[in-house]
Amino acid sequence: MSILLDENSRVVIQGITGGEGTFHTRVAVEFGTNVVAGVTPGKGGMDVDGIPVYNSVSEAVSEQGANVAGIYVPAAFTPDAILEAIEAGIKFVVAVTEGVPVLEMVKVKKVMKGSGAYLIGPNCPGITTPGVGKIGFMPNFIHKKGNVGVISRSGTLTYEAIDQLTALGIGQSTSIGIGGDPIVGSGFIDLLELYEKDPQTDLVVLIGEIGGTAEEEAAQYVKDYMTKPVVAFIAGQTAPPGRRMGHAGAIIAGGKGTAAEKMKALTEAGIAVVTNPAEIGITVKKILEERGLLK
Repeated sequence: MSILLDENSRVVIQGITGGEGTFHTRVAVEFGTNVVAGVTPGKGGMDVDGIPVYNSVSEAVSEQGANVAGIYVPAAFTPDAILEAIEAGIKFVVAVTEGVPVLEMVKVKKVMKGSGAYLIGPNCPGITTPGVGKIGFMPNFIHKKGNVGVISRSGTLTYEAIDQLTALGIGQSTSIGIGGDPIVGSGFIDLLELYEKDPQTDLVVLIGEIGGTAEEEAAQYVKDYMTKPVVAFIAGQTAPPGRRMGHAGAIIAGGKGTAAEKMKALTEAGIAVVTNPAEIGITVKKILEERGLLK
C-alpha cells in the first residue's frame, strides 16, 4: 500500500496541452502513472499521446472515472483549477505551480476545509509512489520501492533524502514535497496521520524549514499519536532573523520560527534530529537496523 497515490488512482492532468503539462505527463506515464485524461478549456476532443482531452474536470470524471488531479497551469489560474477539481468530486489534488497569490490560497484553503480532500502544494515537487506513479517533477531514476515515507517543505532536500536512501538500498513508500509557501494544502500532520496508518511505511523522514510553527505542531503530533520512528532535519539553521531564505514561508519573524526552536521541539518529541542533511540516509538505516525493519 502507500498513501494518497495508489493502484486505484486515475489521474487527470489539468493543463495537459501546455508545454509543462505535456512534458511532465509523458515523464509520469514513463514512471507508470495511470493518466486517464487531460483538461484544457476549449481543447476538448483533442488527445495527447492518446490521452483524451476534455474541456472540464467534471467531464474527465464522468467519462474516464478520474479521481486524482495534477495541475500544471499558470499561477493566476491555479486557484480556480484547484477549486474546479474539488467541485468535480476529486479527493486528491496536486498543484506544482510557483507564485500562486497568497490571498487566493486563503480562499482555496477555506473551501477545502469542508471538502474532505487532500491538496499537495502549490509550489511543490509533488508526490511519488515507486511502483505506482507520480505527479509532479521529482526525477524518475532516484526512487526505489520500499518502506520509508518522505515528507518535506524543501523540494531539493526531498530529492536529496530519497537519493541517499536509494543509494543505501532503502526504498520509499511514498515521497511528498508539500511546498514552501506560507499557505499550502495538506501539512505535516495531515500526512503523518496517513503514514502512521499505512502498513507499507515503517519510518518517516520529515524535512522542515525555518519559519512558521508547522514543525513544532508536527512534533507534538508525533509525540501524542505516532508509533513509527521519525527522522527529521530542519533547513535554514544559519539564516539570520528577518531574511527570507528561498521559500516564501521560510522566514524568522519576531524571533519565532528558528531552526533551534524547531529542532528542540522535535528532539523533545522523541524524533531523531540530524544537524547535517548528509546524515539523513545513514540515520534512517541505523534506526531500521535497530528495529529489524531494514528490508
